[in-house]
Amino acid sequence: MNKDSNSYTLIYASVMVILVAFVLAFASEALRPQQAKNEEIDKMRQILAAINIPSTNNNAEELYSQYIVNTYNVNALGEKTEGDPFSTELENELRKPEEQRYYSVYEANIEGKTKYILSLRGAGLWGALWGFVSLNEDKDTVYGIVFGHEGETPGLGAEISQNSFAQQFVNKRIFNRSGEFVSIAIVKPGKTAQGQDYVDGISGGTITSNGVDVMIKSSLKAYESFLIKK
Repeated sequence: MNKDSNSYTLIYASVMVILVAFVLAFASEALRPQQAKNEEIDKMRQILAAINIPSTNNNAEELYSQYIVNTYNVNALGEKTEGDPFSTELENELRKPEEQRYYSVYEANIEGKTKYILSLRGAGLWGALWGFVSLNEDKDTVYGIVFGHEGETPGLGAEISQNSFAQQFVNKRIFNRSGEFVSIAIVKPGKTAQGQDYVDGISGGTITSNGVDVMIKSSLKAYESFLIKK
């Protein structure tokens, strides 16, 4: 076959495309276990951050085993159920009918005190929001919280992932004095919220702040039956 012919060029290009596709598919499959492991470690780090334990990729597993002493799922009635909470993703559960959903609970031991770590999931300006919140033994007062986002604007909505924003939630309560679930409001700086604890939102990040507000309220509302079981 003439190397200068169109047929040769087409066949050569096709073979190269097939080879490249094969190599990429092989590389992707080979890296899949490591990618899954990295995702597990990242999740451990987020859970640890919710109880104010800093970690690295190198020590996250050790610290997770040290501080997380119990894990389980609960259903909409607040009852413990079977299943692996670590592989239960709130994003997937929210697509199910409410009565079929499962919610992850992680119990941590901090200086002899139990902390309950719950999952959060919502939507921001440009994509998904998520996080974990830890509550004290009263299942009411926030001990720590951490937020993540898919693509909020740097310097604006992305500030929700900063410790300075998360620290505002510490010692805030999600139930009012009458024992009713009210969540924690996020308000414009300088404003207040009637009948519930509140924190300042992100200046210039109103839509993201509103997304976090809705996320916290809807996510914790799903755990209400569990939380009122003292």
